[in-house]
Amino acid sequence: PSSSTCSFFCGNLTASHVFPEKTVPLAAMALHIPKSMSMMKEGTQHYAGLEEAVYRNIEACKQITQIVRTSFGPNGMNKMIVNHLDKLFVTSDAATIIRELEVEHPAAKLLIFASQQQEQEVGDGTNLVMILAGKLLEKAEYLLRMGLSPSEVVEGYEQAAAKALELLPELCCYTLKDYRNMEEVTKALRPVCSSKQHGFEDFLTNLVVQACIDVTPKEETRRPFNVDNVRVCKVLGSGVLASSVVRGMVFKRSLEGSVPQIHEAKIAVYTCAFDSMQTETKGTVLLKSAKELKEFSRGEEDLLEAQIVAIRDTGCNVVVSGGKVGDMAQHFLNKYNILVVRLTSKWDLRRLCRAVGATALPRICPPAQNELGHCDEVVTEELGDTAISIFRQKDDASQLSTVIIRGSTENIMDDVERAVDDTVNVFKAVTKDQRFLPGGGATEIELAHRLSEHGSKCAGLEQYAINSFAEALEVVPQTLAENSGFKAQDIISKLYAAHANGQPNAGFDNEAAEAEVRDMKEAHILDHYLTKYWAIKFATNAATTVLRVDQIIMAKKAGGPKPPPQGPMDGDDD
Repeated sequence: PSSSTCSFFCGNLTASHVFPEKTVPLAAMALHIPKSMSMMKEGTQHYAGLEEAVYRNIEACKQITQIVRTSFGPNGMNKMIVNHLDKLFVTSDAATIIRELEVEHPAAKLLIFASQQQEQEVGDGTNLVMILAGKLLEKAEYLLRMGLSPSEVVEGYEQAAAKALELLPELCCYTLKDYRNMEEVTKALRPVCSSKQHGFEDFLTNLVVQACIDVTPKEETRRPFNVDNVRVCKVLGSGVLASSVVRGMVFKRSLEGSVPQIHEAKIAVYTCAFDSMQTETKGTVLLKSAKELKEFSRGEEDLLEAQIVAIRDTGCNVVVSGGKVGDMAQHFLNKYNILVVRLTSKWDLRRLCRAVGATALPRICPPAQNELGHCDEVVTEELGDTAISIFRQKDDASQLSTVIIRGSTENIMDDVERAVDDTVNVFKAVTKDQRFLPGGGATEIELAHRLSEHGSKCAGLEQYAINSFAEALEVVPQTLAENSGFKAQDIISKLYAAHANGQPNAGFDNEAAEAEVRDMKEAHILDHYLTKYWAIKFATNAATTVLRVDQIIMAKKAGGPKPPPQGPMDGDDD
């Protein structure tokens, strides 16, 4: 090419630039593709590495645990939560708090799932899982910043958890001899109720234990205890100390007829409406005179009366209907002195059938003798201005018990119901395992003391994680002390001193005027063995799962309205 052409393309470049010795490949001259282009859909968020993924996850978990931590123990504070339906919750129950909080962060959800699993497994200790998992992650963050890898921390935590669960049976200080003995069980379950309703624990524990023992299957039947057999009926008015327990079932409904009560009741249960029968197909009746009209109406009445007489002849004197009770049927039932109760919930009908031993009938017909249920008394009473219907059993063969909760507001009664529910669940755990551990942080400090000794004997880097696991267990007495208004460090130092002096049952005394320790076995402040066992297991699993995550990939949310939740219409559906 000419020199003018060269100057046009290359400007003032030298000959060595115009005629290079090496040929430039065509691929190098192609258009550069920016590295920011992703194979993911537009709007996808991607985080990787310690700073972006691991530390972010740990921070989210620490935030959710800080919310529930101040609600831990008998002196825990309440949280006021207004959910998306504008329903108000005032409670210190961690299971309710995390259920009503709409948490979006995926790592925080892992802790919530672990806490919910604890609720299903034992029914108590949900807050313990949250605060222990949060503390484990806090300690893990320090180790990661020191230079340990996540896999080394996870391995150390798993070794420490396995050793803690191995040591746990050695720390048991009390074994229940007979879970049908009211006095023994009341002492053992009192701390469970105290953590939710401090001040009412003695009264409420007596009620719940009485209700549980009443429905505990006989030993020869070998059937497990069913928590659904202890029901709760909340009646507004009076105070918590006016609550009571009824052997049988209680419904917040008045009776339909004029018969006020029946003793030695034989009960027929119908799932349909109790009224004159309707034909299955549509039909037309041609009436030519007033006489035919009167005879037609009379025939319908006679048929209904004959059905009710046939039901009465079986010995039945109480009818329970799953639908409306017609006026004509009501008239004949009153005439033949048959008491009527209407229950609109199919779940209540099922429980009533189980309680009285009846069989639910789908249509109006005389029941057979084996389909009738038996109850000692069916009566309607008034509590305050609320009418209640009671199916009372007086013998020991009762299948259900009902705790009637009184309170000045709905929120108070809801919180008492949660305490009752937790106590009933722990009673079920007691029927499986009768071992108890010292409470008040005594178990955690003893485990921390022994794990520290075990960690010092390990040669690898996992000893740092084992020691951190031991330090994380201190969060239980530390939180109890902080929520009671004491300096946590003073309590922990005194607890370590007591345990070093051979007092494995020494725990934090929350009733003392100053920071003091006390023998938890003598004070009957006990925690159930299964509660601690599963709490340590679930908390460790949740923490190690979070630490194993090194990337977070979140797709863009789908647009449009959210689909309606698919699930059971009733809370007791299964």
